[in-house]
Order: sequence, then C-alpha cells, then structure tokens
Amino acid sequence: MRKHYNLFIILLLTVSFISRAQTRTEVKLSGKVSATNQTALSAATITLLKAKDSSVVKMSVTDQDGRYSFDNPPQGRYLVSVSAVGYEKQYSAPFTISPDRAVTELAAFVLSPKTKDLKAVTISAKKPLVEQKIDRMVVNVDAFISNTGANALEALEKSPGVQVDKDGNISLKGKQNVIVLIDGRPSYISGAELANMLKGMQASQLEQIEIMTNPPAKFDAAGNAGIINIKTKKNKIKGFNGNLSAGAGQGVYFKTNESLSLNYRNGKVNLFSSYSFNRNNNFQELEIFRRYKNDDGSTDAIFEQVAFMKRRNMSNNLKLGMDYYVTNKTTFGIVLSGAYNPESSVNHNTSYLKDAAYVVDSIVTAGSNIKGTWKNASVNLNMRHQFDSTGRELTADLDYIVYDNSNNQHFVNTTFEPNWIKKREEQIQGVLPVSVNIYAAKMDYTHPLKGDAKIEAGWKTSYVQTENKANYYLYSYNGDEWVTDYGKTNFFDYKENINAAYISLNKQFTKKWGLQTGLRFENTNYKGHQHGNPTKSDSSFKRTYNSWFPTVYLSYGADKNNQFGLSYGRRIDRPGYQSLNPFLFYIDPFTYEQGNPYLRPQFSNNFELTHIYKGKLTTTLNYSLTEDLFNETFDQLDKATIVRRGNIGRRENYGMAVNAQIRFAQWLTTMVYTNYSYTRYSGNLYGEDLDVSAGTLQMNINNQLSFKKGWGAEVSGWYRSRGVDGQILMEPMGQLAAGVSKQVLKGKGTVKLNVRDILYTQVPNGDINFKKTEARFRNTRDTRVANLTFTYRFGKPIKSTNGQRKKGGASDEQNRVNMGN
Repeated sequence: MRKHYNLFIILLLTVSFISRAQTRTEVKLSGKVSATNQTALSAATITLLKAKDSSVVKMSVTDQDGRYSFDNPPQGRYLVSVSAVGYEKQYSAPFTISPDRAVTELAAFVLSPKTKDLKAVTISAKKPLVEQKIDRMVVNVDAFISNTGANALEALEKSPGVQVDKDGNISLKGKQNVIVLIDGRPSYISGAELANMLKGMQASQLEQIEIMTNPPAKFDAAGNAGIINIKTKKNKIKGFNGNLSAGAGQGVYFKTNESLSLNYRNGKVNLFSSYSFNRNNNFQELEIFRRYKNDDGSTDAIFEQVAFMKRRNMSNNLKLGMDYYVTNKTTFGIVLSGAYNPESSVNHNTSYLKDAAYVVDSIVTAGSNIKGTWKNASVNLNMRHQFDSTGRELTADLDYIVYDNSNNQHFVNTTFEPNWIKKREEQIQGVLPVSVNIYAAKMDYTHPLKGDAKIEAGWKTSYVQTENKANYYLYSYNGDEWVTDYGKTNFFDYKENINAAYISLNKQFTKKWGLQTGLRFENTNYKGHQHGNPTKSDSSFKRTYNSWFPTVYLSYGADKNNQFGLSYGRRIDRPGYQSLNPFLFYIDPFTYEQGNPYLRPQFSNNFELTHIYKGKLTTTLNYSLTEDLFNETFDQLDKATIVRRGNIGRRENYGMAVNAQIRFAQWLTTMVYTNYSYTRYSGNLYGEDLDVSAGTLQMNINNQLSFKKGWGAEVSGWYRSRGVDGQILMEPMGQLAAGVSKQVLKGKGTVKLNVRDILYTQVPNGDINFKKTEARFRNTRDTRVANLTFTYRFGKPIKSTNGQRKKGGASDEQNRVNMGN
C-alpha cells in the first residue's frame, strides 16, 4: 500500500508542476549573425548583458544557420554582445523585455573581419582530462597520452571510478552490473563478450566516455551501478575528411592496431564510415591453490594447478552510415555495423593432487586447443523531427542485431602416477555454437513548457531470442571413434520480451533551484527451454513481472562557485541469458561452470549527494541497497569446483569520491581521483550464512605536461586496495604508465609513445573460501606493453551554412549476452 501511496504522490507532483509551468507566459529573445559576405556565422558567442552595469545574465552560441535564442529572460533592460574568432566584436542598442511582447527579434548582426594580421598568431585549445557536470562525468579520451595504442577496455579502466576485474567485468564505484552504451545505443552484450568487444575497439576511435551513476528515467532501468556511454569520434566538418591511425605494441608478444574513418558531407546527404583492425597476441598464466578440509577443519587434500594459455585474436570492426536531411527539421538515418573476430588459444595446465602431508598422490595434465569466431551484424534506422525552434522534437529508432559465436574445443586429459607413469588418458571434443537475435523499437518525444520547464516521454519494446548448444564427444579408444557424451551435451533456448514507457519533467524554479523527476514502467516476459537427450528429460521455466522505477534529481546553485545535487533512483539487473542455462559447462577436470534457471532479478535503491566547487573539485557521497543480489558463487562437487551465479542476499554500499583538477603551472596539470567504498554482503549461500564486509580505496592520478614545439608528456597511475566481491577477497592491485607525444606535419599528424603497467603490478590475485574448500589464485597477463602510434587527419572543409548532422534517437535497452564460457 505504501508503494502505491508514494507513486500517487510522485504523479500528483508531476501534474502540479506541469500545470504551474503552463500558467506562465513564455518570452523569447532571438536573432541572427552573419559575416559581411552574407555567410551565416556558426559558434559565435552571444552574451545577454544588463544595460545598467553590463553584468552577464545568460550566454549562448549560434547554430549552423547563425541563429541564437534566449528562452524566458527576466523582465528588464538589456543589450547583447556578439563575438566570433577572427571578427570584430559588436553590441546591440539597449532594449526592454516585458511580458506584453512574447517574442523579441533583434536586428541581424553583420560582423566584419578583424584587420589585425593573424599570421603570427597560433590559437590552440586543449581539452581537460575530465569534465564534471551535475549529472555525469565526461572523460576526454584523447587527452590521455597513455591511451596511445590502448584498446577501449584499457581506456575505460583508466576512467575515474571504473574498475575491470580478472574476468573483464566492469564495475563503477565498487558496484558491478554497469550498462555500457556505444554512442547512446546499447552494446547488447555483457561480461566476457563485452570485454572482448571493447578490446577490439581502439582508443583512437573514441571521443569521450560519459559516466552516469544515477541515470534519468529516459534510460533503461537496468544496471544498478549506472551507465557508461562510450562516444566514438564523428567528423562534423563539411566536405571530405578522414582520420588514419596505425600503431604497434610490444609486450611479451607483438601486437598491431590500425583504424580509418572517412566522412563526406554536402547538401542533404552525409556519408560516414569507419574500420578498425587489431591483431593481439597475448598470454595468461593462472595459478590456483585449493585446500580441501574435513569436518573438523583439518586438511583432507591439497590441489595445486598452474595453467598457461597463449591466445591469438584478430578483430575487424566496420561501420557504414548515412544521414539524409529531408528538410531542415527532418532527418532520416541508417547505420550498418559488423564485426568479425577469429580467435584461437592453446592451453596447457598441470595439476598436482596431494594428501594432507603434501605428498603427491597423482598428477593430471590437461591440454586444450580452442578455435572460435565471434561475428556480429546490426542495422539501425533512425529518424529525428524538430517541430519548431523551441526544442520540441520526436525521435525514433528501429534496431536489428544478430550475434553468432562458433567455439570448437579439443581437450586431452592425462592422469599420471606420482613418478609420472601414465595411468589413463581421456579426449573430449566440444562444439558450442551460440546465436542471438535482437529486435528493438524506441520512440522519444520532448516538449518544452512555459517557465523554464520541459517534459519528456517515450516507449520501447524489445524481443530477444537465443540458442545455446553444447555438443560434447568422448573418444573411445576401444572402438576408435567419437561417442556423444550425453552427460555434458546440452541444448538451451531462451526468449525474452521487455516493454517500457516513461515520463519525466525538468523544471527550473529559480536561478538557484532546479528539479527533474521521472517515472518508468517496465513489463518483462521470459521463458527458457532445456532440451532433453537420451539421458535426461526436457525442462522449462517462464516468468512475467512488472516494475516501477522512479527517479528524482534536485539541483541547487548556491553561488557561482558552489553547486549541489541530490538524486535518487531505483534500478534493476536481470540475469544474463547464459546464466540461466541450467547445465554444466566443461572447463577442465576440476572446474565447471553452470547456469541457474532460478536466478531472480536484483533491485537497487541508489542515493547520491554531489558538490561541485568552481567546476574543478567534485565531492560525492553515495549509498545503495541491493536486494536479491546475484553474484558469482563457488560450490564444491567432490574435488571439482562449480562456478555459477546465485542470489546470495543483499548488499549495502557506502561511498565517498573526490575528484580534483589542479593546474600547478602553465605546463603541468594534475588530476587526482579517490574513491572509498564500504561494502557488506549478507545472506545465505548453499546452506551457509554469508556475512562479509570490507572497505576498498581506489586512486587515480594523471599528470599532463605541455611543452613548446608540439611536445607533450604524461605520467599516470591507479591503485586499488584490498576489497571483497561476494566470496572473493581481492588483494591490492595497480598500474603505472608514462608517455610522450609530438605534433608533426603542421599539426595534422601526431606521434605518441607510451608504456603501460611499467612495474608489472596489474596482477589480479585473491582468496576464496567456500564450504570445505580454501582457495587462492593469481592471474598474470600480458599487461606491460610499449606502444608507438601515428595518427593523421586529412581533408578539406566545404563552406556551407547547412546544419550539423543530427543524431537519431538513442535506444537505451540493455541486453545480456554471454556467449561461450
């Protein structure tokens, strides 16, 4: 009853705000700026000044048509100043704004070029490392020299508050289940597959990384930790333009990365494309120690394993797109993208089984050869229509995405006596194809209201169908043939439909106070089918549930130096598709992975208080409570470890983050980010009570050095203290990086050299205690890499006054694809 009461209050407040907003009279001030040759001037700065003392009231910039406007300026006497690079500044005559004039159109400004000789003047601007806004943090990827030669996952890992664990899972401020968007659209994958996709993208392709810890109702409710939006580079200049990047890296193994982006824009058509290729040879050395205990805690047996995996993968990513401007207000677009990523690995591990006195009982060697190809294709159709210049617009998207993953495995397991006399040998083949088809449609509408208010509404629907097959075969030495292993063979399909609608209101009450509130409704329907075989029968499950997700944001500008923000949001995380698959997946003789069809979605309530001082120092306090938390868990079957996801109970997270940007000198700028989070897990897991907690400190520091003649340098690093993640106690880990850069070819080219993980300290390791097993692990990878990269920008702009390429409406659905093991 209380939930319905709270919902009623939110709706009542929304209606009240809308009614109040509509009673006020709208006032608009507008005008146009052009050059003496009648060419419209875009990006000119327009400043609204009080006539009596020339104090600044509002600022704006002109669009590509040279137009500008101010909505609802206060009554009074004003004048306007207009400035643009390379032109003489101008002022308007004083004028009065009053309620009896709904629209005031100023006389057009015609700016004259400056007569001063600018040949000896060099105008340069450098993006800040991080821009802090009231609702999000923006990371400028190119500002970090150490991103040279890095992939998107490595660039993401350097962003403040972001962590990547031993398996490639992304967390934000100590919380997992982050939604990752690419250019405002969902990545549609998660876990290891998302990590693989980001590894295939080059940091040189990225423009910005937006981090939103408490997204508004317009975005999908999935992701209790928030949303990360990765924005790729887009060429906005008319004409034919492009960007070329080529680089090479050397760690233990050699690596290469290349990318090319092209853009042609003229008239009503804009064409764009990009292609990237990455060849990555790397390794992983995993050391595992397990102690099996008796009921009294004494040692029953010891297990020691060292696994060495050498991997080779190539990633090919292609994107083609077109925008067609039907009119100045209506744009249609199409985006085609695809990926083709073949990979292979050769693994060899040796396991020693010992008794309680650490005497070897037997030795098992496990070799495997795995080959697979991950393919992806997608098509997006988008539309944007602007009804008028007030900001009223309608956007729509249609998406179709298909994933296909082939995975062929060959295992050879050999058991030896302690003196290495061969006892037996087993061969296993695995053929594990996975296919995913995703259909999604979305529409958003924005409607400005009188009195500095805006209302947004929209809906979306999606349908997902996945098929997962695991065909295993045992080699029969007696019959000299491969025989189906029905104990491991598995066929699972899953279908899911999500329907959602939202409404939100943004209202600026005074110069200091602002409010944004929203409500999102989501209807979820899914069903899974585990197909039988001669040794087991069919099984199936299905579920339907409805959920409401309110969001509230309150902003207060105390003065020009201090801004405060308070936000609340309720969010959901649904299990990954593969996590619901109930059968065992073979990894090695002592390790299996298993899905859980009984996994329930987890719900979180997130609170955040933010203070921004002079735009350079940001302090954030946050708290979240998650119910029905699901996480990676570890179970025991004889001497084998079973890894699966399970609902372990609840999680409480308290955190404090501080981000500061300090300019020590003209040539030195430092960014320091610290985040302390305290996490407590409580619940019941496999019949045992779980109550663990720990605090974790994360620190990022980045020093940017700028020198004359186009030289620059960077020294950066991050550190994460000991922390807890469910049953895992992670040990401290960090990284140190350094790099230099030099602009060449009259500023069109850049050469960058950097070295990451100089001290070789990015080594995940920790402890796991479950049931009658104590375990330790250490995971060493090819992380110390030197990269040399050259980038070149080419092309000439075409003078034109047409508008910028408009972006289609972004789809905000998150899908959870986990293909393979």
